[in-house]
Amino acid sequence: MLSLLLIFIPVVAGLISFLIRQESQSRLWSLFTSLATLIIAICTLCSKQASTSFSVDWIASLGSQFSLQLNGVSKMLCLLNAISLPIIVISTYNTSYKNTHQFFGLMQLMQAGIMGVFLANDALLFYFFWELALIPAYFLCSIWGGEKRIAVTFKFFIYTFVGSLIMLLGIIYIYLHTAGSHSFSWESFKAVQFSASQQNILFWVMFIAFAIKMPIFPLHTWQPDAYEQSPTPVTMVLSGVMVKMGVFAVIKWLIPMLPLASVKFANVVMILSVVGMLYASLIAIKQDDVKRLIAYSSIAHIGLMCAALFANNQYATQGVYIQMFSHGINVIGLWIVAELIEKQLGTRKLSELGGIAQKAPTLAILFVILAFANVALPLTNAFVGEFLMFSGLFNYNKIIAAFAGISIILSAIYTLGMVQKVMFGNSNATTENIVEITVAQKLALVIIVALVIFFGFYPSPMLQLINS
Repeated sequence: MLSLLLIFIPVVAGLISFLIRQESQSRLWSLFTSLATLIIAICTLCSKQASTSFSVDWIASLGSQFSLQLNGVSKMLCLLNAISLPIIVISTYNTSYKNTHQFFGLMQLMQAGIMGVFLANDALLFYFFWELALIPAYFLCSIWGGEKRIAVTFKFFIYTFVGSLIMLLGIIYIYLHTAGSHSFSWESFKAVQFSASQQNILFWVMFIAFAIKMPIFPLHTWQPDAYEQSPTPVTMVLSGVMVKMGVFAVIKWLIPMLPLASVKFANVVMILSVVGMLYASLIAIKQDDVKRLIAYSSIAHIGLMCAALFANNQYATQGVYIQMFSHGINVIGLWIVAELIEKQLGTRKLSELGGIAQKAPTLAILFVILAFANVALPLTNAFVGEFLMFSGLFNYNKIIAAFAGISIILSAIYTLGMVQKVMFGNSNATTENIVEITVAQKLALVIIVALVIFFGFYPSPMLQLINS
């Protein structure tokens, strides 16, 4: 039942939010219900069972059930999803949005859709939640986004719609080959025996759909514009949580269903991922916009996760699981800082910033810790995942690991360069009037930094959860 509550609470809360017209009450309701979802997610971690499931008939005539499965990996990703929304609400508590009740209502419906993707054990249900997560994101970007939101949102829609359509065709094809009475269950899909040629075609059909969502080079071009033009709370969800849908889909659906093709095309996928890592890192170095720099940084991190997945060994896979959670926490923190700076100063350009540490030392300290986590400094949460992923890549192919390792140096260049240009040096006419962040904003960032440090010093809980 806990798995059902993880979806039910944000769905009901989101629908009720549309009815609460007063801004303060709508914001308080969103905070209260998102904390309730977080408590349920924490309760799932207390379960001694390695895996629990919930299943009832949904579309019985098609062999589809409302089937949910909660295991170690889905627990961790649902926890990440549950943590993100209350932190977003707290960090933007004093920010006013047009039609606040609709804004937070859509945010909670998006959270429910993402929860469903991580929990669905039925392919048709998985597709349903995949779309449920994207529809609110589309409206949030197109209504509350920046000046270029219409063109950017249309591009985002085209990419995701084409990817979803391709994935649906693949799901239907596999469904038609399930034995006996057709079924969309994960077990039935995994049991289908395809020939090598069938697997080869299906692999690219499904991988392209998931690669668009992550995104992986060269299917990444929608992402920087979407992150830049979306309202920052939406960008936090897109980059911190939603991109993990694609990585998770590869883990749960692609590799188990098509093992021969996954091995055959592993090198191709890994090369594309590493090229994307280096490409995004080099572009990030040249960026003058904080949001675009963080966006390209995210592409590089996801590329490493995708490459490590196809290394097909325990070290790399464990590293991916840990890094999905760690990257989500870290990048949300970076987006919060970017939002705070833009809201106070009205600019995101690195060339117009500087000296903020003199005026807002608490913000500077927290930002520096998050920057260290972004470059996977030892004793931060990202170090554990990256170390395992690179270990797995090195065991698989030393040349690929060497090229991937260049991204570590590039990451340090653009991340520490950003810190230098934003926080240090002399203040100027733009930054001299910045003030220290509010108590609510400090609380949100302190929670994130505490998670960064805790899991950096003590990663054992995450490893135990994965091994279960």
